[in-house]
Amino acid sequence: MSLSIRNQLPGTVTAVTPGEAMATVKVRLTGGQDLTAAITREAVDDLGLSVGTAVRALVKSTEVSLATGRTDDLSIRNRLPGAVTRITLGEAMAAVHVTMDDAELTAVITREAVEELGLFVGSDVVALIKSTEVMLATARQA
Repeated sequence: MSLSIRNQLPGTVTAVTPGEAMATVKVRLTGGQDLTAAITREAVDDLGLSVGTAVRALVKSTEVSLATGRTDDLSIRNRLPGAVTRITLGEAMAAVHVTMDDAELTAVITREAVEELGLFVGSDVVALIKSTEVMLATARQA
């Protein structure tokens, strides 16, 4: 299956914390960064997720925010540092490509935000992704 989701990050499940309806799943990305996904318990069961399961974290580019300063005071769990490698400007929106250790993310933000943040190729940024915006996929069993 092909997907239009730009951000597909491979990793391994390191922890599953079930709740009544939702669970948090911690994933160690291949570059060593940690990512948290908040998904339904039913999805955890359907995917057979447990420590050691290989997964792909999927995040739509419109769900990635960028910061250039401190992010300590945010409730957003996923804060991935990187550097801007490419910016494609449109009239209203922009696609900003960010390289992290062993991975690349694309963030679609407003052109105004690019200008206000002063982004340029080489800018250090932190990609911010709410855990509820992270989907997980596993390889299909034959």
